[in-house]
Amino acid sequence: MRHIVCRMDYLLQTPSQLSLHLRDLRQSKGWSQAQLGQRLGVGQSRVARIERDPTAISVAQLCQVLAVLGVQLVLRPTGEGAAAASDAEW
Repeated sequence: MRHIVCRMDYLLQTPSQLSLHLRDLRQSKGWSQAQLGQRLGVGQSRVARIERDPTAISVAQLCQVLAVLGVQLVLRPTGEGAAAASDAEW
């Protein structure tokens, strides 16, 4: 049996977009806010606040939430910076 892996990238330009994606990611796992909170070591009300206002957490906390949800944060250059970045040697 072949498994098909579906990779989706989501462009985020505003905190409200991040808010929607965090909720959708949690729901796609079938988790309640309380269940995600248990995995993060926080209460349901904290998860609700994070989903409502993702600017209320630090970048480190956001990375933890994303890791628990099984997703990665990827930074990708845009416009002219994209071509320059792809040509750059590290």
